[in-house]
Amino acid sequence: MSVETANITDELRDGVLWITFQRPEARNALTFDMYERLAELCSSVPTDGSVRAVVISGGGGKAFAAGTDMTQFRAFKTDQDALDYESRIDTILEAVERCALPTIAAINGACTGGGGSIAAACDIRIASASLKFGFPIARTLGNCLAAANLARLSELIGAGRVRELIFTARLIEAQEGLSVGLVSEVLPDEATLLERAAELAAHVGSMAPLTLRATKEAMRRNRAANRVEDSDLIVSCYMSHDFRVGMEAFLAKRKPVWTGK
Repeated sequence: MSVETANITDELRDGVLWITFQRPEARNALTFDMYERLAELCSSVPTDGSVRAVVISGGGGKAFAAGTDMTQFRAFKTDQDALDYESRIDTILEAVERCALPTIAAINGACTGGGGSIAAACDIRIASASLKFGFPIARTLGNCLAAANLARLSELIGAGRVRELIFTARLIEAQEGLSVGLVSEVLPDEATLLERAAELAAHVGSMAPLTLRATKEAMRRNRAANRVEDSDLIVSCYMSHDFRVGMEAFLAKRKPVWTGK
């Protein structure tokens, strides 16, 4: 049975938990409720063998998830608002990363901003030929990624490529994603992608669960050991004039004029 809460459906099929973002009218832009529901589902998966793997995908045929719903940023007034937001997102991503079961991101279409961060926090990523992955914040909002998020992405595709992606605001497409190790497979379309996700989830879910769990946690600890302080960087971006300009320009579908202030 499929259950929908906060624009997310969750359905158990053949021992695999399918989590699907269901906000297609907004290209699955993530609300805070969606983030929280995702974290809840990842944190509460049973480890008694009734569920063996988790697949995360986006409904609607056009996007995995196109970042955080930007209208929510209009409520930001203080430094603490910015710090609380990034702390909240970090908690969500850690919940995905710490999920006791193997996680597979089945990415069709746009996977940007928060969507890209969620996909990067999964154990395995596969994509359709329509993949467009990236963090175009230097062109759109003028905010920044938290250091922990940058570290996760750098571990995945390399620090130089992460820097280049953010500095140019370009998006990685399917074949490049395959060549740089962002995704492990590219499928021709969404239907084939979801079929392959089911096969892969069944295969990975048949492996020794303690081996997988220990590997996930050891790799997370390796990266967590090098965490750095970044609150000053977060505040400098989210509380800037440029951030307000970028947010309103994006919502009004016009180009922002950056001032560096």
